[in-house]
Amino acid sequence: MHFTRRQTIAGLGGIAALATLPTKLWAQSKLALPTSPVAINIVDVAGNLALTQKAIENYAAAKPELVSKITFTKAPAPELPGKLKAQQAAKRLDIDLVLTGADALAAGLEMGLWVKLFPDQAAALPDLKSIYLEPAWRMQAFAKDHGVAVVYYPSGPLLEYMPEHVKKVPTTADELLAWAKENPNKFAYARPANSGPGRTFLMGLPYLLGDADPRDPVKGWDKTWAYLKELHKYVEYYPTGTGALMKELGEGTRHMTVTTTGWDINPRVLGVVPKEAAVAKLDGFHWVADAQFMCVPKGVSDEKLAVLLDLMSFLLTPEQQAYTYDEGYFYPGPAVKDVPLSMAPQSSQDAIAEYGRPEYADWIANNPVELPLDPDAMVVAFRRWDEEIASQPK
Repeated sequence: MHFTRRQTIAGLGGIAALATLPTKLWAQSKLALPTSPVAINIVDVAGNLALTQKAIENYAAAKPELVSKITFTKAPAPELPGKLKAQQAAKRLDIDLVLTGADALAAGLEMGLWVKLFPDQAAALPDLKSIYLEPAWRMQAFAKDHGVAVVYYPSGPLLEYMPEHVKKVPTTADELLAWAKENPNKFAYARPANSGPGRTFLMGLPYLLGDADPRDPVKGWDKTWAYLKELHKYVEYYPTGTGALMKELGEGTRHMTVTTTGWDINPRVLGVVPKEAAVAKLDGFHWVADAQFMCVPKGVSDEKLAVLLDLMSFLLTPEQQAYTYDEGYFYPGPAVKDVPLSMAPQSSQDAIAEYGRPEYADWIANNPVELPLDPDAMVVAFRRWDEEIASQPK
């Protein structure tokens, strides 16, 4: 669950800039735009609205002939696929667009929930390869033609800790395990199926531990599963989401956790975690990149799909991508090229200037960036973690 963020400075500059945007050539598309505006229901299961809601509202303001109203709802990622499947089976779909991380995207692919966008609707969307940052383009493959990446960041896994409590900062995975053993219940991470940092930690460990095949959680993670079982002895419980865990870190219940660039910066901006919290990387770590995606559930009408494709294209323009810097929640944030921080709202520039980390630029430039597990493997990894780690006695 993402924190309720402070309102950023609302301005009309983004809307005014729309006059200069190229008009989408809808003649290329099989789908016709509606002749009267439609209401759009958007469900966010990734905290993505912190990054995109202002841009989505800009779209509604710019296109009143297409959109009558946009409703925003938030839900936990693990609950959404089952809800969608039930609605689709009953032919009572009330969700038009899902903003999701890798978790619900993967589960939805496994269950066949999403509309296939490529190549079917490619004519209505930008040439993604030409506009995306290189790692974001690699992340787009994760959607398997059933979603569009809207934000990207290198993610983690990183360690976050309170310096007054952690005098000797672990530099290796073994040292982290030793610290947890010496300080029982003071290290924690959230359930990977509903936590970006938890998921990144799970997928980053095979690289840190030199496991046989970091891409295969069944046959290639022997060291990882053994490590997590040992670590489990010193973890009191696993919060269901990252927000609850950061609150515990801020209150002093936990002294160390795993984090990502965004989950380091944003909770400190919001005052949930003290500004003086520090971060560290473990020797030999690889970034496990993350992205968030726009997916359309099967059952959405063609006229709504036409509007949603237009909205997706709009959200991938540099002017709207600049809003995704937010207050560091998905740092940096933009998935497309040529969106410097100087394009972002002043509130975003100020937050990152005060709470960002100068070392991040070096770490991003000088450590490998890996893709997350393939969707089917990720579902297996989550299931195995739930059964073999979280549900086991101490």
